Amino acid sequence: MAAASPAQFDGVDTALAAKLEGVELDEVRRVLYGRPYKSLEIPTTAEKLATDGDFQLVGYHVDAQKEQTRAPRLVRVAAIQNRIHRPTTDSVVEQRDAIHQRVGAMIEAAAAAGANVIGLQEAWTMPFAFCTRERLPWTEFAESVYTGPTTAFLSKLAVKHDIVIVSPILERDEEKDDVIWNTAVVISHTGRVIGRSRKNHIPRVGDFNESTYYMESTLGHPVFETKYGRIGINICYGRHHPQNWMVYALNGAEIIFNPSATVGTLSVFNRVAS
Repeated sequence: MAAASPAQFDGVDTALAAKLEGVELDEVRRVLYGRPYKSLEIPTTAEKLATDGDFQLVGYHVDAQKEQTRAPRLVRVAAIQNRIHRPTTDSVVEQRDAIHQRVGAMIEAAAAAGANVIGLQEAWTMPFAFCTRERLPWTEFAESVYTGPTTAFLSKLAVKHDIVIVSPILERDEEKDDVIWNTAVVISHTGRVIGRSRKNHIPRVGDFNESTYYMESTLGHPVFETKYGRIGINICYGRHHPQNWMVYALNGAEIIFNPSATVGTLSVFNRVAS
């Protein structure tokens, strides 16, 4: 589920469909995305929420390998991509609250469509300010995993809809000298924080260096037991490191999220077997 953009570019699929059709379009999509997946039927209530909120809502059915002795388990996962909604010159609280309101509407739509687990994008509560290399005001978006306003906001939605939410934020570690981390918070269907996972690999590419704000995780590759399965979170740049995926799988992850905030050629992802 992605926020509609006011820019002229309306997404890869729209651009492809404008130039290609039939078998040729199907083959290009197969090369880009892998085998085709059957579209899910979206409930009318969810479609209306998406229309009213001016964002796209699509769903696909992905089959896992069938087993002989265990019945299949159905899990619906929603991935939300957002955009900022107030000028970056507004106050930190105004910007964050506007994003909360927007993403809250998207979570309502995802829940109406039957989602069990919802994953948000990297540092979803703020603009992607790491490219500026300026600490203020951007580090003021950092908040506590357990008592911060974002966790409080999402915990209510998790309980309301019986869902698990993966919430990547800029963390201020109140337990250790207010150190800043790039962290994903896992919130259970009961609204309780199950745990946190931090970014394992920090990009240092030319002038783009996130270590201005935070360093690599010291938590390893945690996997979280939830009502709907075992979850791992491989944040952003970690996707370029095959062993990162492997270790999450070895630790028992059934679903691995890759929340990202990236632009241009930095987002190029060479597929790896893991």
